[in-house]
Amino acid sequence: MSASGTPNAVQWLAQDSEQPLLPEATRDWCARAAQLALETLPALSAQDPAALRMAAIDASQAAGLYGLTQPAAFGGQEADQLTLCAVRDTLAAARPPVLEALLGPGPGVLAGATGLLAERYLQPLLRGDKRAGFGITEPDDAPFYTRAQLRQDQLIISGQKSYVTGGASVDFVNTLVRVDGAPVLVPIDVTAPGVTRERVFETIDGSAHAAFRFDAVEVPAALMIGQPGDGLPRAMGQIGDTRLAIAATCVGQMRWVYGYLTEHLQSRTTAGDLRGDPLSVRLRLGELYTIAYGARSMLYRTARAAARGERVINESMACKIAATEGLTRIIDTAIQLVGGKAVVSDHPLAQLYRQVRSLRLAEGATDVLYQNIARGRLELGKGSI
Repeated sequence: MSASGTPNAVQWLAQDSEQPLLPEATRDWCARAAQLALETLPALSAQDPAALRMAAIDASQAAGLYGLTQPAAFGGQEADQLTLCAVRDTLAAARPPVLEALLGPGPGVLAGATGLLAERYLQPLLRGDKRAGFGITEPDDAPFYTRAQLRQDQLIISGQKSYVTGGASVDFVNTLVRVDGAPVLVPIDVTAPGVTRERVFETIDGSAHAAFRFDAVEVPAALMIGQPGDGLPRAMGQIGDTRLAIAATCVGQMRWVYGYLTEHLQSRTTAGDLRGDPLSVRLRLGELYTIAYGARSMLYRTARAAARGERVINESMACKIAATEGLTRIIDTAIQLVGGKAVVSDHPLAQLYRQVRSLRLAEGATDVLYQNIARGRLELGKGSI
């Protein structure tokens, strides 16, 4: 175990084969990320969760990392996808506390917002004064799709959203609604008259989400994000970026697990036998390396294409599948090889196992993404190999 409490983290980050291939500026951001994760954040781990989160955000801001996801016009660095993926990979490989808080909220579907929309939602979101949810999923038993009637300069919105990620604590929900049948995204304050948070539920990874109902909620038409008809493309654009973010984090976690398992297998049993000696164990370790190497190679190839401005819709779906399914396989095998202590709920492998199980559903379940990739190829001619 390294001095930071993270097995092999220093070695993995220092011997990273991707680093020489990255632009100099990206390498610099990764070095800052490694220093933050390995030196600064471990010293904060004794604080209570709320204080730890705020201290981690402050440390990330001091390192300049927090604004990588944010537009330059709002004081951020507006990093490209290659830098964002590399930094997320670096951070996750060190498994620091409150990993999810170290990069600030990006504009998402609010990108390019001006006027009242920017003043009420985009600016507070980027400052961290407001938290946003994303409402796209309808309940199976909904009588109609969430819809809005336009009355003079007001939208009158009614409907339901069944799974708003982080909905237990958000201030507003960017909600996909239909205006005269055309989809559009509209931010809805959770405290607005007619908004009901019907149910709050916790998923197996510990995240708190919510279901909402909207009963004739009034929202100024000036707050529509774009024009009717472009709501779904905007939503899909955000989901595509999130898929790459998930893949990058999972790839970093693969490296952490592989390092943890390597260190475990290089230790000896009470009888003095090397845990990594049996052939069956070595076969599994070689298999896990192959899975991790493949997923990481996919990620960086796709991130480079995205940074060049290429559309990587099918590629980002493939990355998300390979990373989440691959990490699941790696953690499951690691638990099997480490043994009983790894299934205790507070063991890091058990914690990661719960997290990745949810990620296999987030932003599209694996089989749904397989179908979408096939459609992209057969009907649209998309997706290179």
